[in-house]
Amino acid sequence: MEKRITTPLTDDVIEQLKVGDKVLITGYIYTARDAAHKRMVETILKGESLPIDLHGQIIYYVGPTPPKPGQVIGSAGPTTAIRMDKYVEHLLKFGLKGMIGKGYRSPQVKELLKKYKAVYFAAVGGVATLLQRHIKSSELIAYEDLGTEAIRRLYVEDFPVVVANDIYGGDIFEEGRKKYAKIDV
Repeated sequence: MEKRITTPLTDDVIEQLKVGDKVLITGYIYTARDAAHKRMVETILKGESLPIDLHGQIIYYVGPTPPKPGQVIGSAGPTTAIRMDKYVEHLLKFGLKGMIGKGYRSPQVKELLKKYKAVYFAAVGGVATLLQRHIKSSELIAYEDLGTEAIRRLYVEDFPVVVANDIYGGDIFEEGRKKYAKIDV
C-alpha cells in the first residue's frame, strides 16, 4: 500500500514514514544539484537570505533537460545523492524536511535526519520519462546561470518514491544488503 503525502512536510508526517514505505508526493518540491547546493551554502555562510524558504520543503536532486515543445519539463531522473551530503546539515538547519535522489547516504546524513526530523526518499533511476509524467509545472526560481542545475519549483502529482532513510535510523540499502547476504546461490 502506498502512502500519500502533500508538501510542505510537517514533523507529524515525517514521524509516520518508515524505511521501505512506498510514497506518492503531491505538491511543490524544489530541484537542486551540486552547484545549486554549493551556492546556497555559500549564501548561508555569508549570512545572506536564501532564494527559497526551505521550511517543510523537499529538494529533488535532479538537473532536468530542457523540455521539448508541449512538455512541462524534459527528462527528470534523480542524480546520486551522496554528492550533496556535505551540504545537508546547513539546509536542514533552515527547515528542509525531505530530499529525493538515488543511492545511499553517508552515516553522518543518516544521523542528521534523526536530529532534524527529515527523510531521504529514493526515486528510481533510469525511468526519467516516467517520473516526468508526474511533474505538472516547472518554474525557474534561482541561479538561472547554472542552466539545468538552476533551482526550479516543480508541482508534482503522485510522484513515486520510496523511503530510503527515516528518522529512526532505518536504511533501505543496508537492509537490502543484509537480506541478500543470507541467500545461498
